[in-house]
Amino acid sequence: MVPMSRVVVVGGGVAGLTAAALSAWAGHAVTLLEGNSNLGGKSRRIEVDGQVIDTGPSLFTFPAVWKELLRRLDDSSQGPSLAAEETARLNLERLPEVGRYFFRGQVCSLPVPPGHPWHPAWERFAALHGPIGPDVTRLLTTAPLARDAHPSLARLGRLYGHRLTTRSYLDSLTWLPDGLREVIAIHTLNAGVGPSRTPALYASMPAVMARDGVWVPRGGIHELVRALERLARAAGVDVRTDEPVLSLERGEVRTAQRAYRADAVVSSIDAHRLEGLLRGRTPRPPRKLSCSAVAVYAALKRPLPADVSRHSVVLPEDPPELYASLEAQREPAQTMAFLNHYPATDSGTNAADTLAVLLTAPSNGQRYGLQSDFVDRELRRVWNTAGLPGSFDTHAEECAILDPNYFSLAGASGGALYGPIRPVLMSGPLHRPAHHSLKRPWLWRVGASVHPGGGLPAVLGGAMMAMDGLLRALPSGPGGST
Repeated sequence: MVPMSRVVVVGGGVAGLTAAALSAWAGHAVTLLEGNSNLGGKSRRIEVDGQVIDTGPSLFTFPAVWKELLRRLDDSSQGPSLAAEETARLNLERLPEVGRYFFRGQVCSLPVPPGHPWHPAWERFAALHGPIGPDVTRLLTTAPLARDAHPSLARLGRLYGHRLTTRSYLDSLTWLPDGLREVIAIHTLNAGVGPSRTPALYASMPAVMARDGVWVPRGGIHELVRALERLARAAGVDVRTDEPVLSLERGEVRTAQRAYRADAVVSSIDAHRLEGLLRGRTPRPPRKLSCSAVAVYAALKRPLPADVSRHSVVLPEDPPELYASLEAQREPAQTMAFLNHYPATDSGTNAADTLAVLLTAPSNGQRYGLQSDFVDRELRRVWNTAGLPGSFDTHAEECAILDPNYFSLAGASGGALYGPIRPVLMSGPLHRPAHHSLKRPWLWRVGASVHPGGGLPAVLGGAMMAMDGLLRALPSGPGGST
């Protein structure tokens, strides 16, 4: 079959790979350009002291979004030999809990177990919010103004009422213990901002995750990238790495090696970097930015105790101070830290346990090392709060650090993980995505800076929404031009 149109995808992260696969399975000729030597974007795989560690998101939630992607690929397939699930070969494994949380001397897991002081309140909260998982999945994969999204929006409207933000909604639940309220609220940092900056929907996420599960692909989160690459290549996508884009305009994408003709362009790179490519100069950075991170990855000299949770969250003593500091782009007194423990037995390839300590940081574009005051102080606090034996220094054999400066190299202002801070209803699946504009109808956008927050499901779902629009806009005949 003659390909219908030429599509060039800029950026080989999760969103770019998803967009490339969807376009190619629908029969278009697709070229994917990635400036780095490896695919995956923030979801990379690095080696520390001979051990393999995955970077970027550490959990996979809303697995129904992945199933919906496979269904759409099969429905659009132009070749009878293509079968999405068989091609992807992604085996998702459910973790026993959402995570273990440490806050002001309290320790709890989600779901909160019986016997814990917060258990009755959690059960009440979970009964209210746990069942909305299918509605959230619908909003993650369907444009909010589409007819199919209306029933889900109506149900959420009845749940939250006039309380539009996560903070206002949680504060209205006066029966929630203060500590549990802050544990729930801290999840808004998955969108890079505090609870006063996100829709009330974010309050429900812990309950939905506890009910529907949190997952990890067997072999690590980077297996998702590999699965998407297989889907893309199986449909004939021309994947080119080490080929950064220098400029793009209607009909053409130019790299140092060559110029690519394009009927449509899909950008999965940060919005700030994209504007630079379109204008030919770097635009002024946004005034308010979402958070960045200092990610410390370590190969361990000896195993941690068997009862250490695979995923822990250490909260600051004063969450409002953290939110204010991040918005002001200054280092907080204490931050929120993810502690992800990977026993060697889980990977199947590593000879030693590995650990990732992810410190929420301001988007200041700075470099950090183990001896930086912020990193040293927080590593000690996290280690002690989680009750781990010895110290980080005595357990870590070798480390690698990704910091705001590293994330800024991909074009994100200050290393902001989700771009600029947006109005409340433009964060998460409730906003109307800016997939493209009338000014540049040939350009479509996907990725974390378009769908901030929501992790991998939002990036996958956002790419599905954008490609629905793109595939409708492309001509139906072979060899056409937009």
